[in-house]
Amino acid sequence: MDQPDVLEQLRALAARVDELAERGRRLADENRSLRGQQEQLVGERSQLLAKNEQARSRVEAMIARLKSLEQHT
Repeated sequence: MDQPDVLEQLRALAARVDELAERGRRLADENRSLRGQQEQLVGERSQLLAKNEQARSRVEAMIARLKSLEQHT
C-alpha cells in the first residue's frame, strides 16, 4: 500500500467522521425540540383535562338544579 492510498483513506475516514458528528448534532437538536414539544403538549393536555372536569362539574350542578326545580313543581 503506498502513501497516497493511505492519505486518501484517512481523508475519507475524516469526512465520514465529520458527517457522523454533524448527524449527531442534528439528532441532538431534533431530540431537544421534540422534548420541548412533548412538554408543551403535556401541559396543554393537563389544562384541557382541568377544563373538561370544570365543565363536567357545571353540567352536573345544572342537572341537580333542574331536578330540584322539577321536584318543587
